[in-house]
Amino acid sequence: MATDHQAQRDDSDQALQQEILRGRKFTLADVIGREGGSFLKGESPVPKLVQAIAEIDNFVCHTLSDPSGSLYGVLQQWIESYDDQISHHLDDPLVALEEILEMILENRELLYELVRQVDIKWGQMNDERPHFQRPGQLADPDDEYTHESVDRSLRDLLDQLRKTKGS
Repeated sequence: MATDHQAQRDDSDQALQQEILRGRKFTLADVIGREGGSFLKGESPVPKLVQAIAEIDNFVCHTLSDPSGSLYGVLQQWIESYDDQISHHLDDPLVALEEILEMILENRELLYELVRQVDIKWGQMNDERPHFQRPGQLADPDDEYTHESVDRSLRDLLDQLRKTKGS
């Protein structure tokens, strides 16, 4: 009985669709709309890489201690530039973040370049001349982002990341 009722409803739906379409031009968009309706069924329309970068960004945004936001802004750009590395860890993007942070912390030249870009960003955000610390020199007392402070911030972020992954 239930199958007869379902069959009648399907026939009725099909007849209604034909009535609606009668006298109307049929376009390529109509074909795509009808056939593509189930194309993404169960999948997100947002690409996996974009989702992975967003997950990393969310973690960094909520974990990194950076009152003025310059370090966060530059680090966000750097992370997005490592999309090849992130694409290898789409199922667990925080592994990619861990690798990126370790790479920066292990390579002093990379760290110094990151600090230089953060100083530039700070200067732009505050409409002031930035303080640039050179390797081996003492930092300016007014410099918010020194080699040591950025190193400490990234190490703290890495520690929090490892605690999160361990739980």
